[in-house]
Amino acid sequence: MRVLAIDPALRNTGFAVIEPVLTPAGKPKYRALAYGVIRNHRNLRQSGCLVAIREHIVEVIRTHSPEVCAVEGVIFVQSYKTAITMGAARGAAILAAAEHGLEIYEYAPRRVKQAVVGKGGAAKQQVAFMMRALLDLTETPEADAADALAIGMAHCYARDPNRITAAADQPVSL
Repeated sequence: MRVLAIDPALRNTGFAVIEPVLTPAGKPKYRALAYGVIRNHRNLRQSGCLVAIREHIVEVIRTHSPEVCAVEGVIFVQSYKTAITMGAARGAAILAAAEHGLEIYEYAPRRVKQAVVGKGGAAKQQVAFMMRALLDLTETPEADAADALAIGMAHCYARDPNRITAAADQPVSL
């Protein structure tokens, strides 16, 4: 199962493609096929950012052929303007995945951190360090890319029948 994972934001959307591989002992290990950050310049209008997010996600889908998409769920923010902006970025990313027939799953940020670090209140640096360790990366990924990698890992862990996890999430209804 190849997973496209997205940590949406208007200016810095993290993305990752992860897939499980079996070790010689028959246990699943995970590898990152691609990860990075879609950067939108601060002078680019919101509509231009949304188009750029969608286009980049479409390119990642065409290049890596993921089977499902895992996206960070809606988070609490104190500003309605920030919430609307984040929702728009999330919508652009989800639209790209949905247009390509991917089932879309969402994971709460605390659940992602719990799955990969062991505590829901983990700092961004802890998440990045764990992604480097768990995926045998040669360098520590930057925060937004690390968050996307963690979302992908949380999805893989939720689908692993040999892991004890909370009830599996269902696809997002669109």
